[in-house]
Amino acid sequence: MTLSKAPAIHPGEILRDLYLEPLGMSPYALAKTLRVPRTRIERIVAEKIGISADTALRLAKFFRTTPELWLNLQSTYDLKKQSAELGPELAQIPELGEAA
Repeated sequence: MTLSKAPAIHPGEILRDLYLEPLGMSPYALAKTLRVPRTRIERIVAEKIGISADTALRLAKFFRTTPELWLNLQSTYDLKKQSAELGPELAQIPELGEAA
């Protein structure tokens, strides 16, 4: 199992830097447009919470992307963070076909 060595990038950073800032849009304005609580978008762009399927669908509709884009960003972030935390433990697990 190998993940790229690139740093884990939170999807909130992508949302903030590549979508909201270029549009001059605040998290509050986006939340209002998406019909979600203001705190949800604020916490995502502050990198405190992740993107749910519900949020991914709403972001995809508004930004004309796919929900998979947003969920893949979240999934990649989660895997990289967890892989870094579990690294030593994962190294002790043999792969199928290796002697235990």
